[in-house]
Amino acid sequence: MNPAEKEESPLLVTEVEGKEIPWDPSQLRRVQEHPCFSKNAAHLFGRMHLAVAPKCNIQCNYCLRKYDCVNESRPGVTSKVLTPQEAVERVREVIGQVHYIKVVAVAGPGEPLYNEETFETFRLVKGEFPHLIRCLSTNGLLLPDRIDELEELGIGNVTVTLNAVDPAIGKDIYSFVNYHGKIYRGEEGAEILLRNQLEGIREAVKRKILVKVNTVLIPTVNDEHIIDIAKKIGEMGVYLQNIMPLIPQYKFAHITPPAPQEKKQMQELCSKYVKQMSHCRQCRADAIGRLGRDIQHCYL
Repeated sequence: MNPAEKEESPLLVTEVEGKEIPWDPSQLRRVQEHPCFSKNAAHLFGRMHLAVAPKCNIQCNYCLRKYDCVNESRPGVTSKVLTPQEAVERVREVIGQVHYIKVVAVAGPGEPLYNEETFETFRLVKGEFPHLIRCLSTNGLLLPDRIDELEELGIGNVTVTLNAVDPAIGKDIYSFVNYHGKIYRGEEGAEILLRNQLEGIREAVKRKILVKVNTVLIPTVNDEHIIDIAKKIGEMGVYLQNIMPLIPQYKFAHITPPAPQEKKQMQELCSKYVKQMSHCRQCRADAIGRLGRDIQHCYL
């Protein structure tokens, strides 16, 4: 086995809050065939994002969701929001033509757990395509509330965007949090969001759901705090951290994004605490294909 293969091989046992937890074959498959969780898989397998979740329950200061722009590749962008029925028809069409697709995911363009269409879509996908890995991205606010449903639907991989483990920093990243119909701002909102993110991650790991954490590297805001995030999630049994450079827009349009070398240095520092993803392409909410070789424009 060469060093690259050794690095990519998942551990058979992982430590979660001081306890050793054995892996099972299902978890290994959900690493080995998921292009976001495995750099090797990214060359072999593809994923498709179903854009069925338009509503969001938080406002990030770097997030500006814009539809109908096929030339943009960034989170929150989609050419069309699909109904659950349209989404399953899209899966049927793509799977019939593109045999390397292994993963069906919902990643927006809003917050998947805040849209009932997400759950209906996964019910339909599970019924017709049970062999496909089901994956979801979330801000984590509703993760504790809906973790039982995710387990029931067989969601095996979850990505949580976690940009701070200190509400004093989080308050500068989020304009508001809408939790159970009430709007929270400032440090109070950031504290509610963080509490639920951490609880949701713990519950997901307990259920042997593979967790990846996305962290947006925001110079002057959380850049000196990201190592603290890596330490925390490493202790919790998170499989992978994906440090993403800020795309300057909305309230953070004035911030100069980190240079590739700055991101790489941060990944090297954080790799002491949790495995790092180095092949992210910051995908659209309707992406289809292999990472970096998207074909969703063929299905407009």
